[in-house]
Amino acid sequence: MLLLWVFIAVVLINAAYFLLFSKFTFAQPETLEKKGSFPVSIIVCAKNEAENLRKNVPHWLAQDYPNFELILINDASTDDTLEIIESFAQNDARVHTVNIENNEAFWSNKKYSLTLGIKRAVNKRMLFTDADCRPASNDWLSLMTSELSNETELILGYGAHEKKKGILNRLIRFETLMTAIQYFSYAKAGMPYMGVGRNMAYTSKLFYDNRGFMSHMDIPSGDDDLFVNESAYKDNTSISFHPNAFTYSVPKSSFGKWFTQKRRHVSTAKHYKPKHRFLLASYYITNLLFWVLAGLCFAFADWKMTLGIFIFRIALQYIFIGNGAKNLKEKDLTPFIPLLELFLVLFQLTIFITNSISKPKRWK
Repeated sequence: MLLLWVFIAVVLINAAYFLLFSKFTFAQPETLEKKGSFPVSIIVCAKNEAENLRKNVPHWLAQDYPNFELILINDASTDDTLEIIESFAQNDARVHTVNIENNEAFWSNKKYSLTLGIKRAVNKRMLFTDADCRPASNDWLSLMTSELSNETELILGYGAHEKKKGILNRLIRFETLMTAIQYFSYAKAGMPYMGVGRNMAYTSKLFYDNRGFMSHMDIPSGDDDLFVNESAYKDNTSISFHPNAFTYSVPKSSFGKWFTQKRRHVSTAKHYKPKHRFLLASYYITNLLFWVLAGLCFAFADWKMTLGIFIFRIALQYIFIGNGAKNLKEKDLTPFIPLLELFLVLFQLTIFITNSISKPKRWK
């Protein structure tokens, strides 16, 4: 019976997290009527991204917005990235370039390169994305920056992955979905803790007031989530999740490449504020315990009670996570949510173990 009580306690903690997520999953996106007129700088850091720049720069330049510049940063690329950037700058006065070269005294990293790009920008409001990301519409810039002001200095957006055939694609999109549900929900609850560099906007004042990336410049990743974790709080942060404000990137084509990418991302979590680490760890641990205890209870306890508790928890998951999938246009994942969660729990456990043995690779 004790095993069942522990199982019930874990499910109740899961339910509390689902209620927290409802702050986002039952929210309504902003309307398309919101239009800004203040100047904005779009900033993109590119390292060996020649082909992606060819495809995506035209999308950024096609934004339906009266006044913006595009800062393209070549981060010590060894392909044709610099040539592509310079060709766009020659043909469009809105494009400005920053070229970073490696030298013996300093080996460039993304945070350093982004800092130089931010210093190059002439506008106080800045929108960030990655070279492999295309905006969902020509309203992306407007929707992502319309709320930026002296009070709201940071906007968190959704960086989706394109839908393709195969199990790997569903796994990648589900992990992206769950990450977004969490950081959107925490932001709505007044506890913003991270965002993604694929789609984020903030003011230069916020950047300089927090000394940029100086406190974590030596950490390989975290130009997005560690900056948000340090500088975001209840009154200065908002979210933007209208479908036209999404960005889309091509997901990794192999499990190994995705695993390597997620190792680098997960390694930054240990640098979050203690309260965020506790809340995130508790959610993960109770998810893991749910699946472990479910198996034990089916084997060693009253299977009928176990089944009722199991169905209750899965039903809550379908309601709250399923509605989040609807908000973020990932409804095709909904039928597979329990199985995808089980995989994600095991996947994250493998990453934690691997990262404890060896350090993940640096930015490209």
